[in-house]
Amino acid sequence: MSARPLVGVYSVYGKKGETVGHVTLPAVMTAPIRLDIVHDVHTLMAKNKRQPYAVSKYAGHQTSAESWGTGRAVARIPRVAGGGTHRAGQGAFGNMCRGGRMFAPTKVWRKWHKRINVNQKRYAVASALSASAIPALVMSRGHRIEQISEVPLVVDNKSIDNLAKTSKAIALLKALNAYPDVQKSKNSTQLRRGKGKMRNRRYTQRRGPLVVYNEKTPLTRAFRNLPGIQLVSVTRLNLLDLAPGGHLGRFIIWTKDAFERLDSLYGTYKKPSAEKLEYRLPKPLLTNADVSRVINSDEVQGALRQKQAPCKGSRRRSNPLSNMGSLVRLNPYASVLRRRQFLAQQKQQQTKAAIIEAKRKGVQQQREGAQQKVSPKVAKLKKAKAADRKLKKPFYQMLLS
Repeated sequence: MSARPLVGVYSVYGKKGETVGHVTLPAVMTAPIRLDIVHDVHTLMAKNKRQPYAVSKYAGHQTSAESWGTGRAVARIPRVAGGGTHRAGQGAFGNMCRGGRMFAPTKVWRKWHKRINVNQKRYAVASALSASAIPALVMSRGHRIEQISEVPLVVDNKSIDNLAKTSKAIALLKALNAYPDVQKSKNSTQLRRGKGKMRNRRYTQRRGPLVVYNEKTPLTRAFRNLPGIQLVSVTRLNLLDLAPGGHLGRFIIWTKDAFERLDSLYGTYKKPSAEKLEYRLPKPLLTNADVSRVINSDEVQGALRQKQAPCKGSRRRSNPLSNMGSLVRLNPYASVLRRRQFLAQQKQQQTKAAIIEAKRKGVQQQREGAQQKVSPKVAKLKKAKAADRKLKKPFYQMLLS
């Protein structure tokens, strides 16, 4: 592993924006970020905070009801006894009845809590701590850190341990340019929708900075009244505080001694944890995340084989019976046969056309000859009909005249 960078330590007593010292970045801040593990562990941890609930075991059964049996043309559901009211005769007990019990009533002995693998829980916390050191993830979560000098933000012990007043805590946050995130949480307060308003959770509010300290001092009293701010000991870090809602990138303000203790708690890549029994940090799958540099390195390029020429695709086979080109490739004489066939067909068509034309001329000559051989009597009748059309007289009158 390469040398870890240094993180600046800021103080309220020094010049604004200038560091008063440096500390080494803990190895846990470079742990791999596994969003899937964080999501699963957060879901299980949230289930362990549930409070058992159940309906009364007498609900829906506090009435005297018996079935009327068969023969009355009504359902056999138990019915309320008595008379004189609307309630009399109504169905009871069943989950389909008005005022009846629910189906499968809830019980307090339901399995509420879920066991979580300890190593997975530690892996999720390490991922959350690593994500809190990336400004892009912190900003994408909605925290206002545009004006702060550095992420992670480390404050010297002298500036934060002896705080006892909320006004002093606000002055410290303003000196660190971290107060806009507190103001964002304060402005996000809204009235909750639904029945939660009756159950001691009337308002909703966005989360602000998380203050992590080493030993409990008066600073817990100074910060506890600021909206959105949470305080937690470095020995009691848990995923519900580091990744609220399962979303990575919580804005964390560290005290110097708490920040320096992370290596002792979680260990480094060279030595195990000193406070957790035989715990080692999870190693990333890639020691170098610059993939393009890895691919273009001499070691990788030397192991690669030479670039292969692209293979020619197989030609689609065509049917010689329907494709002339394929037929000629198989039988070059096929074009000659096809040409002869075409000429023979053309000659046959010409012969047929000539025969049809000759027949038409012969019929016409026969008609003309028949007209020439008409008898005088028939000719006289035709002539009379023609004259009748002109004079509009019957042709028999023309004959009698």
